[in-house]
Amino acid sequence: MAKFRKFLLLVSFTAMAGSACSQKEIAQDDTPTPPNPPANCSPLETRQANAPDQKPAFAGQTRACAITTQTGISVTVLTKGLEKPWAVEPLPDGSLLVTEKPGRLRIVSATGALGQPISGVPAVDARGQGGLLDVALSPGFSSDNTIFWSFSEPRSGGNATSVARGVLSSDRKSLSDVRVIFRAMPTYNGTMHYGSRLEFGPDGMLYVTLGERSDLQIRPQAQHMNSHMGKVVRITPDGTAPADNPFNGQAGSLPEIWTTGHRNVQASAFDSNGKFWVVEMGPQGGDELNLIQKGKNYGWPLVTYGEEYSGQPVPNSVTAKEGFEQPVYYWDPVIAPSGAQFYTGSAFSEWRGNLFVGGMKDRVLVRLRIENDKVTGEEHLLKDRGQRIRDVRQGADGSLYVVTDQSNGELWKISPQR
Repeated sequence: MAKFRKFLLLVSFTAMAGSACSQKEIAQDDTPTPPNPPANCSPLETRQANAPDQKPAFAGQTRACAITTQTGISVTVLTKGLEKPWAVEPLPDGSLLVTEKPGRLRIVSATGALGQPISGVPAVDARGQGGLLDVALSPGFSSDNTIFWSFSEPRSGGNATSVARGVLSSDRKSLSDVRVIFRAMPTYNGTMHYGSRLEFGPDGMLYVTLGERSDLQIRPQAQHMNSHMGKVVRITPDGTAPADNPFNGQAGSLPEIWTTGHRNVQASAFDSNGKFWVVEMGPQGGDELNLIQKGKNYGWPLVTYGEEYSGQPVPNSVTAKEGFEQPVYYWDPVIAPSGAQFYTGSAFSEWRGNLFVGGMKDRVLVRLRIENDKVTGEEHLLKDRGQRIRDVRQGADGSLYVVTDQSNGELWKISPQR
């Protein structure tokens, strides 16, 4: 099943030291002090906040009411032995495309048989957070057999996120007519924050989420219009910039840019009404759910919740400022979101319309109930399995399919108990 997925002045700021990927330890006897929980409910999150002095902009923006699935859940491990799987994409016949971070693309049958790597995938830079990343089916896959994928492309002087397309052979063993249709610029010699998720929208355009590459020296480019870093871009299936993109034709701006001010988006999904949502990895205490709107600025690194992973404040940032979008929801502590899916199936009627997000930090599948574009409930599922959930996708049968982020990664099928 295919996935349906303002201009500001250049800014600079004085860098403060901090590690973007370490964890600040919280003492075991810290007393939880939930910030402004919603009224008339028990919030799911009750742990000490990393940034307890920060206050949400509106009620319900964080620490939503706990909700509980009533339907019994069955988890079937379809296959093991995947090396750092990053994405799963159901195919029309019930089999599944899976990417592995080192650069392999495989098909897993509906019964769990693991296929050999598909040939024709370009080389990836798999250091750090890089590698073969997301995969998506063409909206016309049933007739054109075309797939799209994102990857950290090795380049002279470094690397960056690129998007390629190719035609899957009838025997599903190889790719032909492979070509890179988009290259995020600039090239950078780093190993972090590539993004990236691929979503085809109802308009037939491809939406690509891009990280800002983390390091303090490049981070400000999330606000620069001559850089793809920290942006959501919108391109045609051939990689060109649509004429109605908000900054196309604007001097000094890259025409592919759709929105600005993102940190590291590894989760995105269109809902049944055609609204585009992203869930991005923020700083410590600042993961965000954002409703994406054409031409808007989502703040990073000037407007954000949370703090650096060193425990220091994010330099020169505030939690709210005119001209910048507020997140619909944020997590403090964070969940480390990766992969997202709005549920539209019939297997779990109580889940219909809910957003599922992979949680890597607490090793959970996050379920959000969203009503009138606000989060009104949150549940953490599969915590007992103790694995980092990298991606989640709905199959044609209404089951959810999940891949876990580990060297011996697994592919799970989540269905109702029989």
